[in-house]
Amino acid sequence: MMKSCFSDTGREPLSRPKFFLKTPQGPWTRVRASCWNDWHWQLRQRIASYEKLSGLMRLVPAEEEGIRTSGGRLAMSITPYFFNLIDPDNPACPIRRQVVPRTEETVETVSELSDPCGEDEHSPVPGVVHRYGDRVLLLVTDRCATYCRHCTRSRMVSGAGGRTLETDMDRALDYIRGHREIRDVLLSGGDPLVLSDGRLAFILNRLRAIKHVEFLRIGTRAPVVLPQRITPALCAMLRRFHPLWISVHVNHPRELTAESRTALERLADAGIPLGSQSVLLAGVNDDAETLRELFEKLLICRVRPYYLYQCDLARGTSHLRVSVRRGIGIMDAIRGHTSGYAVPTYVIDAPGGGGKIPVGPNYIVAHDRRRILIRNRSGKVYEYPEIDPLVPRLERAGCGGV
Repeated sequence: MMKSCFSDTGREPLSRPKFFLKTPQGPWTRVRASCWNDWHWQLRQRIASYEKLSGLMRLVPAEEEGIRTSGGRLAMSITPYFFNLIDPDNPACPIRRQVVPRTEETVETVSELSDPCGEDEHSPVPGVVHRYGDRVLLLVTDRCATYCRHCTRSRMVSGAGGRTLETDMDRALDYIRGHREIRDVLLSGGDPLVLSDGRLAFILNRLRAIKHVEFLRIGTRAPVVLPQRITPALCAMLRRFHPLWISVHVNHPRELTAESRTALERLADAGIPLGSQSVLLAGVNDDAETLRELFEKLLICRVRPYYLYQCDLARGTSHLRVSVRRGIGIMDAIRGHTSGYAVPTYVIDAPGGGGKIPVGPNYIVAHDRRRILIRNRSGKVYEYPEIDPLVPRLERAGCGGV
């Protein structure tokens, strides 16, 4: 099994990946490095069936039932690379919980929604989501290399939910071209990096031709589930479209292997600023120690922790959600105990399309016209004087009245 790429100091690789896959007969079969390092091979060899996964590791009953019923909600798909991060002997493995379906996915609570963020309501043309005035989401594919069980867009991603993404690229680009207030376009899906270099360049070229589009972003999980995708050719192509940013979905420090670190550094070396988006997940990262380790290792990989999401109210995800109260407590235990660069904003993407709303510990004890009382990480309270707008500026400065 591959280990995390960092030692206890967080700076040096512990091990290089071992190119092995387990066969149904039991022994480990070596895979040629030329195959393993080929992202096309990784996609072709994805583990996407009960027969294949059960031949690779022993499943518990909840997983067996979950896999058999997952076809009606969100397909299972795991790259060989990411599968090798799973502990096959531990059903509570945080990587395993993210990608192996469980029977709990068939349970739906009254608060869960098929479209938890209200994207369909804010879709003026197929494939475009326009919730914020100056930016849009452009859905370029409904496929991912590996499907996460907490997926917000499970209604359309993977094709298992009975609905397919129907982006009409010409209409989508016409819409963006016709709305001059749009200055920021985020490519998402699915995962845009499962597209070929040529297809991705075609889309980026057409967006760059729109003069009022100043800023391009790509949301992806590829650097951690398919780091082989981050080739020198891809990076050379992407750097042609600056300013271009990439948001990387990373949930657990074990995902930051030697290969993923190399992939992220390759993107950074191409001049692409990197931010992370993580989801707070029960049994995966719902404690301060795990998240602090994740955020600190992201900085070492030259990725700025950006958002920590409260898990969206997607159907069948209640077993992965953590209470907001607990999330606030975790953030309180992190802030002040690590670099400020390692502390993301904890947000709820408000159900129904309200957008991202920051939530977090309350450091303000009291606030009036004279002062604000604030507490620090140790619970000590400090006073800071407030500016009273009714007091003339010269008098406040001790210079007397006019």
